[in-house]
Amino acid sequence: MSIVCGRALTNVAYGVYNIAMTHLGNDWDQRLAAETSSEYMAKLRDFLREEYRNGRVYPPMKEILAAFEYSSYDDTEVVILGQDPYHGAGQANGLCFSVGEGVACPPSLVNIYKALQYDLGIEPTSCGDLRGWAKQGVLLLNSVLTVREGRPQSHAGKGWERFTDAVVAMLAARQKPLVFMLWGGYAKRKGAMIDKTRHLVLESVHPSPLSFYQGFLECRHFSKANAFLTAHGMRPIDWSKRSLAEYEAAKRQG
Repeated sequence: MSIVCGRALTNVAYGVYNIAMTHLGNDWDQRLAAETSSEYMAKLRDFLREEYRNGRVYPPMKEILAAFEYSSYDDTEVVILGQDPYHGAGQANGLCFSVGEGVACPPSLVNIYKALQYDLGIEPTSCGDLRGWAKQGVLLLNSVLTVREGRPQSHAGKGWERFTDAVVAMLAARQKPLVFMLWGGYAKRKGAMIDKTRHLVLESVHPSPLSFYQGFLECRHFSKANAFLTAHGMRPIDWSKRSLAEYEAAKRQG
């Protein structure tokens, strides 16, 4: 139980309250304020309140906006767009394609690691935690941020697409160049709002087993992203530092 302004909140209400008020602790708070206080978001919160109360929904409420907590607006250099969260128990953690430590890598993430090895020679790992990428400025953003257990796309069309469209538009409006990785048809639809003369837009099929061998393995998005960042005077992503533990260990070593 939590207290906000003297009022007791259940876990469900507290999670939905956080969606409304944001409190991410970085520059996204101000930039997302108009969206999180909008009428469509109020309707989305009402929907989510009932969904979390009456069934199993992922990710946990406190992690719905985790992508924004780890990657601030100003520090974002790469955006990887997914579809909706993993719908199995214990998988989704608020960052697209990422899972928590100790959770088996889902097939799409296994395939991302295969493409990473093909591109940069980085060996796959059994750890699916991608918070190390996020801490380096990779915004791991799903187009829809919640899902009902066992029902992919069950929260599509409820308001999240409008919210994430606004996020992509905010990022695309930046003068500082960005890399956008759009994997699959769902993500590619957001590419129309991105100025490709300013930003690098990398498109491929989705890394799921259904489409992986139709071009994802050979897409080399990771090296292309780093070449672009370096050419524009920005620090490349160390794609080998996937987990938060790997990132923090490297940071301690200087």
